[in-house]
Amino acid sequence: MSYCDFAGLERAPLERDPFDFVVVPDFLKSENFPAVLSDYPEVPGPGSHPPAELEIHGHFRALIDELRGPEFQAAIERKFDIDLSGRPTMYTVRGYVRERDGAIHTDSKTKIITVLLYMNERWQEDAGRLRLLRGPENLDDYVAEVPPYGGTLLAFRRADNSWHGHKPISGQRRAIQLNWVTSQAVVDAEQNRHGFSTRLKRLKNLFVKSSAA
Repeated sequence: MSYCDFAGLERAPLERDPFDFVVVPDFLKSENFPAVLSDYPEVPGPGSHPPAELEIHGHFRALIDELRGPEFQAAIERKFDIDLSGRPTMYTVRGYVRERDGAIHTDSKTKIITVLLYMNERWQEDAGRLRLLRGPENLDDYVAEVPPYGGTLLAFRRADNSWHGHKPISGQRRAIQLNWVTSQAVVDAEQNRHGFSTRLKRLKNLFVKSSAA
């Protein structure tokens, strides 16, 4: 059973203005979306959460295994004309955003390819739609706006001008982020950093529940 529409990824054009990116609606096949969503892990709050701190199981685990497998890597290599052999991957899970999230940025130089898979059932709001930008100053100067729902995939090559961001919003916004990075040391440092943040959020939630009891 394949969760992902690899043929759709092959057909989707690689856009090069102003940086290399590809958008694939329904990359997570629509017939598989409900099952994966039902197994989406609980996260303790906003931010990026590493898998070591979450309960990863069922259809969600199977999807992640496919995203980290050789078929997906080969498809990304062909799309971006890049050799990712020997480059480690890391992924994080997101469930919520805060008003201060979505600020314009380019991603760190340790990231080579960024993949975002959006896991919201629907999205009516104007805010929270990721915009791929021509520069760092203006959210309205964008070349593409990615709807964060229905298994839509965005993949882009990190560059000094790979500016992106979204209008501020607070609330649920599910996404999986997968990166190919420059070294295992980057994976270890990032997963440790995000893991510490996840544990703090979980402790804060326990304190709030205890105080309210």
